[in-house]
Amino acid sequence: MLLPSVFGENLFENFIEGFAFPDVEKALYGKHGKNLMKTDVKETETGYVVDIDLAGFQKDEIKMQLDHGYLTVSASKGLEKEEKDQKGNYVRRERYGGSMSRRFYVGEHVTEADIHPKYENGILTFGLPKEEKKAVEEKRRYIAIEG
Repeated sequence: MLLPSVFGENLFENFIEGFAFPDVEKALYGKHGKNLMKTDVKETETGYVVDIDLAGFQKDEIKMQLDHGYLTVSASKGLEKEEKDQKGNYVRRERYGGSMSRRFYVGEHVTEADIHPKYENGILTFGLPKEEKKAVEEKRRYIAIEG
């Protein structure tokens, strides 16, 4: 049976939580929205400024790689929780892990020296230069006329 798309991906997604409005993030990005790196790109006269939301990550958990014109930004996190009783036996032990990445084509003209990333308050910001357009050289060429 097909359900109307107004219900989203799962009709009973918010049933237990009550009949509140659906979460905006889930409506926009689907059930995998929590794994998406939300990115803003702003054009300037000389290039682009990119802001990527990476809340909850430390600077050393974020990696950037430039390869043949493609810039890959990835972040991974691992967390262990451990609780023991008085005798040292495990009462609860949990491990969490996750990673995400985005890949952008930035052009063959961009080098590592052109990218200056800065990470503050959960937002990774960096600039990318525009490719300089080469001026077309106008030369007048005369054609010899025979005869």
